[in-house]
Amino acid sequence: MKIERWGWYSIAVNVVLAIINLVVALASGSLAVEAELVHNLVDFLTAVGVLIGLKLATRKSKEFPYGLYKLENVITVVLAMMIFVTAYEIVQEALFTPVRRATVNAWMLAGVVVATVIPLVFSHFELRAGREANSPALIADAKEYRTHVFTTGVVFAALLAQRFNFPLDRVASLVIVVAIGKTGWDLLADGMRVLLDASLDTDTLLQIREIIAAEPTVAELKWVTGRNAGRFRFVEAEVTLRVHELERAGATTQRIEAQIRQAVPHVERVLIHAEPMERTHLRYAAPLADAAGTLSEHLGEAPYFAMVTVRLADGAVEGQQIIANPHRQEEKAKGIRVAEWLVAQKVDVVLLRESLRGKGPVYVFGDAGVEMRETGATTLAGALEAEQKGDRGTGGQGDRGTRGQGDKGTRGQGD
Repeated sequence: MKIERWGWYSIAVNVVLAIINLVVALASGSLAVEAELVHNLVDFLTAVGVLIGLKLATRKSKEFPYGLYKLENVITVVLAMMIFVTAYEIVQEALFTPVRRATVNAWMLAGVVVATVIPLVFSHFELRAGREANSPALIADAKEYRTHVFTTGVVFAALLAQRFNFPLDRVASLVIVVAIGKTGWDLLADGMRVLLDASLDTDTLLQIREIIAAEPTVAELKWVTGRNAGRFRFVEAEVTLRVHELERAGATTQRIEAQIRQAVPHVERVLIHAEPMERTHLRYAAPLADAAGTLSEHLGEAPYFAMVTVRLADGAVEGQQIIANPHRQEEKAKGIRVAEWLVAQKVDVVLLRESLRGKGPVYVFGDAGVEMRETGATTLAGALEAEQKGDRGTGGQGDRGTRGQGDKGTRGQGD
């Protein structure tokens, strides 16, 4: 209801402006004032249309299950067409009406000044309300009032010139036509873009892409698209997820949707198409006690981490990095911080010499679909060799380690 009241305000403002211009036009006989009066009357009709659009745009029915959001854009296009009609009528008057001398008094000039100030002030507040609500109808209406400020200023100049016996009525009328036509074209272009399902702007799509890509369980973002419908936005994307369980995949898409809604205003619907990742490579991470490749007994206290990419087809190592632990100096919850960092690095498997059962990192890795595998090997090379053989005990034999979330114990703070 808050946004609809601006439709009523617009109708009231147009009535006031029409009355002022009618009185001045009848008293002065000025062609320029008559042109502005026609402009007001057309805007009055479009203001009524804006109000109808604001009331009906959010309604849904069986015939229109996705709502009537685009009705506001239809109103914008109709407003543009009405502006073109106004321009045509003014041109007709300016070119084919017999020359006549206008009468100009001081009170008429004062009336035109008032008719300039009213739309100037009103358009400022209406435009702000329209942008806050992302309403194309209100924004279009406010821009049309900005045109009134210019055209009424032209009327004032024409009347003032007439007072000094310098007739500018016809010229002023044609200047008004140019201004009106420019506004009409801009509104028509904006409205048609939405009606033809043009994409969201580049900045908004980039922001959405960054939100989705930052989600740890997203292995690949295939595409993102979006469109406007009235004051609302619709977003659609396709992603590949690292998690395979249906419940976790659903939780991931819900989390992405919530983040998009929080960051991007006026989003009506977010549709995420998710499919599990087909793995051709595994990215391993292992805590190291030194840069030479000795495995560390601790996750959070390890000074280094090895990041190794292994091709699944033949077990060949395609890439390896030794990276300093960025959270080693944390005073609290360093294990959880390290786990979050590894998830952000898109790690698939973490090789561990310690058991993390019941500790915080277990839940971080589990929620992101990262596997934890215990190994008895003392070096990175030995652990990778054991992985290739499928034996995760003591450097190639024994215990096969643990995966997933382990025991559902009390969530700890890690190392």
